[in-house]
Amino acid sequence: MASKAAHKRLTREYATISKNPPPYITAHPSDANILEWHYIITGPEDTPYHGGQYWGTLIFPSNYPFAPPAIRMHTPSGRFQPSTRLCLSISDFHPKSFNPAWEVSTILIGLLSFMTSEEMTTGSVSGSERERKYLARKSRWWNSTGGGSQNRAALKGNVKAGDGGAKFRAEWPEVDGENQRWMTEHKIDPVTGDPIGGSNCGPQLGIAPGSGQRQAVVDAVVQQRDAAGRGWMSSRVWIFVGIVLLYTGVARWLGWDSDRPRTAL
Repeated sequence: MASKAAHKRLTREYATISKNPPPYITAHPSDANILEWHYIITGPEDTPYHGGQYWGTLIFPSNYPFAPPAIRMHTPSGRFQPSTRLCLSISDFHPKSFNPAWEVSTILIGLLSFMTSEEMTTGSVSGSERERKYLARKSRWWNSTGGGSQNRAALKGNVKAGDGGAKFRAEWPEVDGENQRWMTEHKIDPVTGDPIGGSNCGPQLGIAPGSGQRQAVVDAVVQQRDAAGRGWMSSRVWIFVGIVLLYTGVARWLGWDSDRPRTAL
């Protein structure tokens, strides 16, 4: 439960951020708990996240602003591990470095700045530009379907694929409605997130860096490459045998047989 000071501070900050939201950022506290905030970052231009819709949470301690929140981004981005606490100077990993003068907008601007950099920390990943663009294209689908999940029971705690988009829909009903219309207009398959009847130009299955699935794909490619190499070696052997047989036949036809007398030059 929020302290009186935390409740007052967060109520004031909600009024401020609603009236003057930072660029690319929108946020609000949950109706059920003022200490649980939900934010959406829209991917800025000139970044691999352009057009992406990145949803996450800030979980504030009861003694805020004298301690920082836990920061998570639930939407897969290729930059952060989904639903994982992020180790930042503005997060609960570093309570001693937190400045009570910092507000929700300060925290989210700092998160966006870190997101668009390549600095690594606990909870971050090093995805390729192609992976990040691919995930940006699928972000609306992921948020509103829970990653294609058919299970409609919302999860408690960390939000992960599996709740069918229920938590996102509860916190962002208007945004979810826009996402649903967008998926209908673009004929997006609600199970896969890809255009129905279209080709998937992203990384195979949208596999995250470092996952077991990704390694399995790499291993399969290596096996195919090795098999192709063995096939090429086998072909070279048969080509060599054919050349030897051809040479022998031509030699006999020209009278190069060792049992016949050769014509003197």
